[in-house]
Amino acid sequence: MRAYERFLKYVMYDTMSLEGRESVPSTPGQKAFAEVLASELREFGIEDVRLDDKGYIYGSIPSNIEKEVPVIGFIAHVDTSDAHPSPAKAPRIIEKYDGRILELAPGVVLNPAIDSNLQNAIGCDIIVTDGTTLLGGDDKAGVAEIMTALEYITSHPQFRHGKIAFSFTPDEEIGTSQDHFDVKAFGADFAYTVDGADFGDIEYENFYGASAKVTVRGISTHPGEAKDKMKNACLIAMEFDALLPPWQRPEHTENYDGFYHLLRIAGDCENCQMAYLVREHDDAKYEEKKAYMEKAAMLLNEKHGAGTVLLEIEDGYRNMAEMVRPHMHLIEFAKAAIAECGVTPRVPAIRGGTDGSELSYKGVPCPNLGTGSFNHHSLTEVANIDHMDQCAQALLKIMAKYAEFEK
Repeated sequence: MRAYERFLKYVMYDTMSLEGRESVPSTPGQKAFAEVLASELREFGIEDVRLDDKGYIYGSIPSNIEKEVPVIGFIAHVDTSDAHPSPAKAPRIIEKYDGRILELAPGVVLNPAIDSNLQNAIGCDIIVTDGTTLLGGDDKAGVAEIMTALEYITSHPQFRHGKIAFSFTPDEEIGTSQDHFDVKAFGADFAYTVDGADFGDIEYENFYGASAKVTVRGISTHPGEAKDKMKNACLIAMEFDALLPPWQRPEHTENYDGFYHLLRIAGDCENCQMAYLVREHDDAKYEEKKAYMEKAAMLLNEKHGAGTVLLEIEDGYRNMAEMVRPHMHLIEFAKAAIAECGVTPRVPAIRGGTDGSELSYKGVPCPNLGTGSFNHHSLTEVANIDHMDQCAQALLKIMAKYAEFEK
């Protein structure tokens, strides 16, 4: 079965994850889909398939070579974003996409003139939705590609490989998938997440990321009697945001630029809260960004009174580059595998984070590979069938290269 055929089955399962739930996984559909995958893996003839009570699948295929080589793992997440409705209602294939503008639904348009990924898909078979739901390429494309590669090696005993580990995880989209990930159960020396966009992308430089919560305490009075009494929390919150460099907002940054992103603001005269994302590729600049926010809070407390602005910063993920760089065979083997599939490999910086970031700091260096799906988290999501086939092939080529690796 080709990767896209699996993908079309998988996207029909409702696996949206939701923040604020105490259960793990956060939604029952993820566990139900994991049970489907576990059953399918066993049908391949894989004996080591473990599904735990939190919805994580761990498994392995034993080496069929005498030589001792590293255990290579592959990871994808089963959940989809809550940015738009899912699952996909009516995914459809457009054969040999000819570059025309596609109106998926009223106001939901795919235009190659403004979408370079779509330009690159001209001449390929692609999958789109009816414009009312997510497609689910993030990350069911990765799930389908790993499953396709695993089926191939189980049905082709002549294919030489070392021990292969695999895992399918829940709740990646809400940032908690690594909270319960069992590194020992996974059992890999090195790994790849298959969770990127363009096939050909190899990513191992990601943001340092933090979340910041700003609470502003004001004083509410009758506006007719407010002189020298009222302290408007919303206006002070606006002051705080104005102190942050406007050129360091997401809409003005690219490549290795960091940013402050005001994610949410809500409140009234007496109390206002803001939520920020803080991102930077360089560790020193990351610390500077956090210190700058602390200075802004201090200045406003000096101006409006102690305790007016409370800033809470929580570190999230770290740049995996420092963990991957001592093991650049991960990047070189991936580049060679992609090139052998006829695609020029690219090594862009990730303007985000991945499960591989945290896993790299747990002792399993883990770059990210592109799946051939793009416009994730949007109604214009696309999966490139040709690139999905190539991704599955690239995974096999990586496995083959590690079969010749000197441990």
